Amino acid sequence: MIYYEYRLYPYFIQRPKPSRQIEPIQNLTEKQYIDTQSGKDTNRPKLQEMLLFARKGDLIIVESISRFARNTKDLLELIEQLNQKEVGFKSLKENIDTTTPQGKFMVTVFGAVAELEVEYTRERQREGIDIALRDKRAYGRPKSLSDEEIEAAYQEYKSSNYTKGIYERLGVSKATFYRLMKEWEGRTLIK
Repeated sequence: MIYYEYRLYPYFIQRPKPSRQIEPIQNLTEKQYIDTQSGKDTNRPKLQEMLLFARKGDLIIVESISRFARNTKDLLELIEQLNQKEVGFKSLKENIDTTTPQGKFMVTVFGAVAELEVEYTRERQREGIDIALRDKRAYGRPKSLSDEEIEAAYQEYKSSNYTKGIYERLGVSKATFYRLMKEWEGRTLIK
């Protein structure tokens, strides 16, 4: 069994001294991965390298969960990736070890809390939309183009073979342009 260590050092103008994070783990691991990038997402080179390298039966040890993932969603997704590869995870600070029943339970609790959080967010969003509809207020992202601009673009689109110039001038992507044209055509057919 190979033990891996993963540490993340947030980016500062002065590089922090990693000894606080290194010392508790140094003698436990055979291979160390150290990221110096921000932990705002899971797209970090050393983290991805470690996830690719880890094999069945290995154990990843971190000083703290906050050094591994910055939010519950990312933590659970990373733990799931490790579980699929049958790789263990251990956090020294929080005393969580997914190779034990208690550690698995703690990760399950984190998962339940994260799911509850997502459901609450959806519920609040739905309530906000219902209130906006009831009060006849606009919600969502504002339209970037007026109906007059779309109609003029539609007329030009129907009379021209050169669409690139139209959508570039409007400042929208090709996909958005064709979606708008299709929607406008549907509107004019109904009238």
